[in-house]
Amino acid sequence: MSTFWIILTGALVASTCGIVGCFLVLRKMAMIGDAISHAVLPGIVIAFLITGSRDSLFMMLGAAAIGLITVFLIQLFHHSGVQSDAAIGVVFTALFAVGVVLISIFTKDIDLDLDCVLYGEIAYVPWNTLHIGGIEIGPKAVWGVGLALLLTVIVISLFYKQFKICSFDPAMAAAVGIPVVLFHYLLMGLVSISTVASFESVGAILVVGMLVIPPATAYLLTEKLSKMIIYSIIIGCFCSIIGYYVAHLLDASIAGSMISIAGFFFVLALLFSPTHGVLVRKWKQKQFIHEDVTQTQV
Repeated sequence: MSTFWIILTGALVASTCGIVGCFLVLRKMAMIGDAISHAVLPGIVIAFLITGSRDSLFMMLGAAAIGLITVFLIQLFHHSGVQSDAAIGVVFTALFAVGVVLISIFTKDIDLDLDCVLYGEIAYVPWNTLHIGGIEIGPKAVWGVGLALLLTVIVISLFYKQFKICSFDPAMAAAVGIPVVLFHYLLMGLVSISTVASFESVGAILVVGMLVIPPATAYLLTEKLSKMIIYSIIIGCFCSIIGYYVAHLLDASIAGSMISIAGFFFVLALLFSPTHGVLVRKWKQKQFIHEDVTQTQV
């Protein structure tokens, strides 16, 4: 049964991150997930200091609040003339450092370190269960990530057209009356919720990897956004399944194996994609040159 819960959790994380990740890849903001997963540390520590509890709900709320602040600061710096990659780097390193300082000052005698508040382990998911009325209803991670996925699907489905236009051509979106800034923050809010809902249980490496690699792989395979989202979800789920069994076979990290498989699929797409594949393009160039030479000789 533990195998089922681990694979299901990986698939839910892959689906949630894969959907929002497609829009991040198109907007060239793929590393925003990594920024959020580190920048939320002060929120987790502050939530602990206020409540005095390590309960996941309070820490998640603190992390989510700082996640949204992270997005706001990145956007503010970017609009002030700082390049987007530099804005992401400045915000997440500064906030992460603040979190480390808070831990070192206020939690010296308490079991609250970077490992227990920031980096989860997907192998422990089946044992961290949720109880309602004394009845066990499954792992907390499944419910948390499942709700994040449901929210993401609902919001993206309702405003798919607006998100699509804003991602491809913000100027056109503004011209036709779409509130570009509003939808930017709405998307970043979904990214923050997806990231925070996932990393505490499954680990930052799985969240960041699923936000970037499956969507980037799907980008190489299609020119249509709807297909890109579907491909990203399928690739991420396959990586979760195959990665689990590879980790079991090698007695290795499950999250690391899942992302390694995702990286392998990306390399395959990079080499053999019908439109963007490096080897396919070279083969087409040789075919074109050969046909041109043949026609010249005739």
